[in-house]
Order: sequence, then C-alpha cells, then structure tokens
Amino acid sequence: MRVTSPAPSRQDQRALQRARRALRCLPFRLAFYRELEGTALSSTQLAARNDWPQLSRHRLQPSRTEDDLIWLIHLGVLRREVDGQGLTERVRLTPLGRQVVEAWSRDIPPAHALSRLRHWLQRHWPRL
Repeated sequence: MRVTSPAPSRQDQRALQRARRALRCLPFRLAFYRELEGTALSSTQLAARNDWPQLSRHRLQPSRTEDDLIWLIHLGVLRREVDGQGLTERVRLTPLGRQVVEAWSRDIPPAHALSRLRHWLQRHWPRL
C-alpha cells in the first residue's frame, strides 16, 4: 500500500507563490538562504560581513535588512531563533522557506517590473 501526501491546498499554493515572488524581489541571493538553513544570523551580523556580494545584490544596511527579514518572517519563509531567554534577533529558514529555496539550483532570478510592483503593493498595502 502506497501512502500519498494530500494535495497542497489553495491557500498553501498562494503562500508558496507569494514567498517565491518575495525572494525574487528582495536583494538576497540563494547563498543567503542556504546559509540560514544551518546557521542563524541577525541583520547586524549580515550587514557587518565582508562577503556580502555572495549573499546580496547590494550592500546590506542593518535597518533595511531587518525590515526585509521581518517581511520574510511575516510570509513564513524565516522564523526568529529561540534560546533559553526567549526570542533572539537571529533568524533561520522555515520548512516553507526550504520548500521555496529548493526550486532554484543556481542563484534566484530577479523579478520583472510588474512582479516587483505587485510585491511592493502587497508588502506596503496588504489590504488592497
């Protein structure tokens, strides 16, 4: 007897599409998400790194990076790491994030203009 997993719900599919669009619109490269699979990082740690060209399309600033990380947490791609004291400022990749990232074997392709506009609207005016 073969056990099959249930088909993804419409809501799950929409979450995957939103996450894929976000990853294509944000500055982070595939190496950034691959690193978060094994290591938790904070926005200040990311901004201080010298290897930022491998992780991002442009130089990372702590406040802007934190905003992007919070957006990815909101979408379910990242989660805050928890230690003995509670939540930390470091983030890790979630199972949804792993599922989205596994679609790309090379770097994440940048989104086209219309997709960027749609992403910006959903991020800044989510009720539209």
